Amino acid sequence: MSDRYIGFANSTLGRRLVDALGLPRPVPLERWQAGRLRPVEGALVLGGGPLAREVEAIAPRLTGECYAFNDESLASPAWVAGLGPKLKALVFDASHLSDSDQLRQLREFFQPLLRSLAPCAHVVILGRPPQGLSAQASITQHALEGFSRSLGKELRHGATANLLYVAEGAEQGLEGALRFFLSPKSAFVSGQVLHLGNCAIQVEDWTRPLAGRHALVTGAARGIGAAIAETLARDGASVTLLDVPQAQQDLDAIAARLGGRALALDICAGDAAAQLVEALPDGLDIVVHNAGITRDKTLANMTPDYWDAVLAVNLRAPQVLTQALLDAGKLHDAARITLLASVSGIAGNRGQANYAASKAGLIGLAQAWAPALAERGISINAIAPGFIETHMTAAMPMGLREAGRRLSSLGQGGLPQDVAEAIAWLSQPGSGAINGQVLRVCGQALMGA
Repeated sequence: MSDRYIGFANSTLGRRLVDALGLPRPVPLERWQAGRLRPVEGALVLGGGPLAREVEAIAPRLTGECYAFNDESLASPAWVAGLGPKLKALVFDASHLSDSDQLRQLREFFQPLLRSLAPCAHVVILGRPPQGLSAQASITQHALEGFSRSLGKELRHGATANLLYVAEGAEQGLEGALRFFLSPKSAFVSGQVLHLGNCAIQVEDWTRPLAGRHALVTGAARGIGAAIAETLARDGASVTLLDVPQAQQDLDAIAARLGGRALALDICAGDAAAQLVEALPDGLDIVVHNAGITRDKTLANMTPDYWDAVLAVNLRAPQVLTQALLDAGKLHDAARITLLASVSGIAGNRGQANYAASKAGLIGLAQAWAPALAERGISINAIAPGFIETHMTAAMPMGLREAGRRLSSLGQGGLPQDVAEAIAWLSQPGSGAINGQVLRVCGQALMGA
């Protein structure tokens, strides 16, 4: 369902009216298009500590225009206010900040640049994980979280801001992360904090980063699941699409279009695990547990059937099926597992005690299983979408739908593509640097912020 308010607010008449009334005027977000050559189409400005030099070394693969600001140690030409181009991306390395007095460098770098941002710009701040640092350094690095999230809420015109804590020795993972966070692939991701750890393997071909990898996507017949399958196939993966037998027709159509394989299966059936193992003789490199249902009622009115169905599909089935794949040796070393959680699992939601419990449980599953899976180079993470424009949200009452769209820093709902792009990134070989974490794809939703 299209967001008519965005179209009206950005028309000539609508712009005058919403500005006069002080209403929000969200801009249409720039998203990844086929044929795009570089993650950043425009000027990238760097500054800060030693990681800025690491980024400068890979900058020619990210953009055709790279500048330095307030940093004479960089070889790139200096960006000069009033003379330089509009800025499409900013990267500031704050990893060297070890005292709270040094935090002024954040203001000194960003304040002169913010009014020169192009529409839909992307800002990334780099830091070091606070754990294990001295007390003063840990305090300073923790401060980056409040700064980055506040910056995300101040940015306008579709811009985003995110923070990456880069572990010592994990610098090789920067390119993959920046290819995501500085590009339109992260259009609906803002105010997020992720930790990059060490990962021995990296992407060999950025035009097809998932080439040679076999993926399974559950709930793939429509909506977000279909978008995930399409995006993984675009990036080179061969895809097995799973959904309930009732969705066989849609499932077959999508599988045929993607050159994939359709698998009709009730994931809650008693023999579902055995059927799945038998259907995957060559094993898997990527697993996306997208299948999920809602049965909304306030807890006082919640029936046992509503409770049990949601927990069985959303939480129990991913555990049972993943464990079966592991026990049968069907998950290859360095596999990537992604669980579809929700911001409801983080913030809770009235009438969704069962759904929120199941989605919070998935976040707990990722955190609990990550250490053991890491011994085989396997990563497991959760994606928590916010308000996404789907058939389900289109059926919501208008008032609730509009509230869901506007209560975020970006002032609009996301698209299934936004969730799919995040999962495609987490499915890459080099994204083993992310493990046991949750990434919100919510436009920096105010709920649970």
